[in-house]
Amino acid sequence: MANNVKTAVLLGLLGGIFVAVGWLIGGPSGAFIALGIAAALNFGMYFFSDRMALAASRARLADETELPNVYTIVRSLVQRYDMPMPKIYLIDSPQPNAFATGRNPKHAAVAVTTGIVGLMTHQELEGVLAHELAHVRNRDILIATIAATIGAAMAFLARMAFWGGMGRRRDSNGITMLLGLAAMIIAPLVAMVVQMAISRSREFQADHTGAESTGSPMALASALAKLDAGTARIPMAVNDSTAQLFIADPLKALQGKRNTNWMTRIFSTHPPIPERIERLEEMAMGLR
Repeated sequence: MANNVKTAVLLGLLGGIFVAVGWLIGGPSGAFIALGIAAALNFGMYFFSDRMALAASRARLADETELPNVYTIVRSLVQRYDMPMPKIYLIDSPQPNAFATGRNPKHAAVAVTTGIVGLMTHQELEGVLAHELAHVRNRDILIATIAATIGAAMAFLARMAFWGGMGRRRDSNGITMLLGLAAMIIAPLVAMVVQMAISRSREFQADHTGAESTGSPMALASALAKLDAGTARIPMAVNDSTAQLFIADPLKALQGKRNTNWMTRIFSTHPPIPERIERLEEMAMGLR
C-alpha cells in the first residue's frame, strides 16, 4: 500500500511539474500546449509501447515446445492472479534477465532470456515470473509508460521553448523570463529523478506481490542474488528506454563498478538488489 501511495504522489508531482513548466514558459496557452503534448504522446505509447519494447530487446515469440517450463509456470500463475495467458517471448542472450510489458492483462507479454532459463531452479524461475506478472497485474507497465512519456514530453517542451521563443511573451518581465529559463533547465532533470523513483517503487511492489503469490519470498531472493551476479558479469545490449522494464538492470555490466552513493541511486531505475533481498527476507520472517 505504501508503494502504491508513493507512486500516485510521484505521478501527480510529475504531471504538476510538466504543466507548471508549460505555464512558466508560455502562460495559460503554454500549459494547454503541455497538456496536449502529454496526451498525444501517452496515446501513442499506450498502444505501441509493448511492441517497441519487444522489438528493441530483439525478443521473438516462443512456443510451448521451446519453453515448456516457462509456459507451465506462467499458466499456473495466471490462474492465481485471475489473468489471461500472456504471450511468451524469448531473448537470445546469455545474461539472466526477464521483463513484462503490455498496457493491461489482456495485452500482456513476458520475455525471458536464454540465460535465465538455463540458470534458475524451478522455484527461482517461478519467483521471477511471478514478479513480472505482478507488474502487469498492478498496471506498472502503464504507470511506467506515463512517467516516461511525461519526462520525454517535458524535455521536448523545453527544447521547443528554447528554439521557438515561447518565453518571449509581451507581458514577460525579467523575473518571469528567468523562471522560465530555470524551468527549461531544471524541470527535465527533476522529471528524470521522479521517473526513476517511480520505477524503483514499482520494483519493490512487484517483489512483494510476486513473493506473496508464490508463498516463497526466499525463492525470489535467491533468484535476485543470481541475477545480481549475472548482470554484473554478462553484458547485454539494451536500449536505455527499455532497461527499466527488466527485473534486474541489464546495463550493469556495461556500466562497470560504480559507487552506490545517493547521487547514483536517485538516477537508478532499479533499487539495489541487496536491499530488495533484505526486504524479502523480512517478508519471509513475517516482518513485512
